Amino acid sequence: MSEFDQVVPRYGADSLMDVLPSALAHLGVPGFQDILGLELAGVRRIAVLLVDGLGWHQIPTAAPFAPTLADLAARSPRMITTGFPSTTPTSLVSLGTGVSPGTHGVLGFRVAIPGTDTVLTHTHWRTDPNPAAWQPVPTLFERAEATGLAVSVANRPEFADSGLTVAANRGAAYRPASDVDELAAAVLLGLGDAGSPPALSYGYYPDLDRYGHVFGVDSEPWREAAVQVDRLLDRVLHGLPPDAALLVTADHGQLDVPAHHRFDFDADPRLQAGVRVVAGEPRVRYLHTLPGATDDVLATWTEVLGDAAWVAHREDVIAQGWFGPVPARNLERIGDVVAICHGTHAVVAPTSEHAIKAMLIAYHGAYSAVEMEIPLLVARP
Repeated sequence: MSEFDQVVPRYGADSLMDVLPSALAHLGVPGFQDILGLELAGVRRIAVLLVDGLGWHQIPTAAPFAPTLADLAARSPRMITTGFPSTTPTSLVSLGTGVSPGTHGVLGFRVAIPGTDTVLTHTHWRTDPNPAAWQPVPTLFERAEATGLAVSVANRPEFADSGLTVAANRGAAYRPASDVDELAAAVLLGLGDAGSPPALSYGYYPDLDRYGHVFGVDSEPWREAAVQVDRLLDRVLHGLPPDAALLVTADHGQLDVPAHHRFDFDADPRLQAGVRVVAGEPRVRYLHTLPGATDDVLATWTEVLGDAAWVAHREDVIAQGWFGPVPARNLERIGDVVAICHGTHAVVAPTSEHAIKAMLIAYHGAYSAVEMEIPLLVARP
């Protein structure tokens, strides 16, 4: 399979949303099954590390700078899929709730709030809209904590009260961690000691994705971030209690987008015509249209983008199962028209969005293998 081939998310069978339910089944939480077949007999505490941007196809690139990661991938070479769109807010909430994006409603990086022209950027979200109302599905942390399981989340201090954290992780004790050493210590603290009650400890590391966006995959800063990922893995592995296991996964992969493969929404009147609100992200655009303009927008974007994207009505994308089931309350969070980029193409919007978003080197969000395929690496002491 080419890294640009289309990959369908395997919801409920072999995907990111299935990781925590499978872990909770091993920890004895009622109502969960080991969908992924993790085979963790005797494990009483599980650490889950999510490395932002560490797609399956990035592991060989990172391996020369991350020997611990390379060894883990060689010993337990398992690939699963993330959900669609393959973007951080969507993936983190799928992981935290155990449901597909259509159900939880965090359907992209930037989503138009129905009935308004306001676009919510999920990574900048605080309290408006109310996170528990915008994403009402109980998190797996809430459900596990209600049974008495010790559950904790280790993440950057600045994310502690964000809307995205509430949507994805509410119910867990929050342990702030500013660097990889603090993150490793916080994850291990959340596990407890051998012989203590069972526990689930989750940690999130953002910098590989961040440096990929800004400098490109396999750039020197990206390689330095891979070194830090390896330090994190090494610290956690060497600190695991004997009755613990470590699961390492990601939210998506990444790919560099060259300048000549970028369409500029704000510079092309053809792309703007009939569009009331542009949302989504450069690899997956949600186009909310003016009354009566939907078919014209679809036809124009299809003509302008050509083979660089699949442009379709919202209903057609939903019918193909990309989001999983989409209840009525979440339908209008998806554009009337959806444009999903192919190859290394993207649609930037340097005026409609923050200009820095159009200046990034690497992106993700679409359904190519390099974006959709992620690791699930399992290790025990």
